[in-house]
Amino acid sequence: MMFDMTAGQFDLVYNVLSFSLASMMASTMFFWLRLSSIHEKYKSALVISGLVTFIAAYHYIRIFNSWVEAYEFPASKSGETAHPVLTGVPFNDAYRYMDWLLTVPLLLLEIIFCMPLTREQVSSEAWSLGFASAAMIAAGYPGELVVTGDLSTRGMCFCFSFAIFLFIVNKLLVGLSSAIATEANPEVAGMLSQVCTVTVISWCTYPVVYLFPFLGISGSHSVVGIQLGYCASDVISKCGVGFMIYNITIAKSAALINGALLPK
Repeated sequence: MMFDMTAGQFDLVYNVLSFSLASMMASTMFFWLRLSSIHEKYKSALVISGLVTFIAAYHYIRIFNSWVEAYEFPASKSGETAHPVLTGVPFNDAYRYMDWLLTVPLLLLEIIFCMPLTREQVSSEAWSLGFASAAMIAAGYPGELVVTGDLSTRGMCFCFSFAIFLFIVNKLLVGLSSAIATEANPEVAGMLSQVCTVTVISWCTYPVVYLFPFLGISGSHSVVGIQLGYCASDVISKCGVGFMIYNITIAKSAALINGALLPK
């Protein structure tokens, strides 16, 4: 549903979407331009980090354009800025869920690729977390379409999606802790634990934002709050975690190179 916006609300979403888009584009360039500094064994993790922000940048272009097309500012002879009016073109926020459907499994994959796991373990964890994250996104989308009136559908979707979310959180914080404990470098082990924790914390914003309509935040306030919350979470979980993955791959690459240079 579309709602009337004040000029301030429209500009706030406009600027936050623009900032998020710029962050995704800049991060993509950094990750891919720094590939030559990473050992071949860990390049895949950084390539995936760049893919995550690249895919997000594309979808943020679509979201940004859709937002601009949904509203227009009427001409004002007085010179004062009038509030925007609806153009009749619906704001398509489904782009965000299409983005998550692709990037959330990749976000988990980039973390797994940095873990001291065997090929069989990497494959097992990748398929498990990949399917779980895709199911979490798919279960949450129908409820995202309901922000006013009868919120029962949104509530059911939240319960299904949140249950899967808890499974992923348990896997990141508990299930992979034994693998992190086998990391030879204590500094890298700490970084791996930190990237799992930051991922979980950044993702906690999503269920909170999803509950906005239940908290009486409705209409234009709901739309603005949801967009700001999701943008903030995306920048942290995609760009922020991506830079943490870069630091991990740099540290592990240096360890491999230094080990190879040591006299046998």
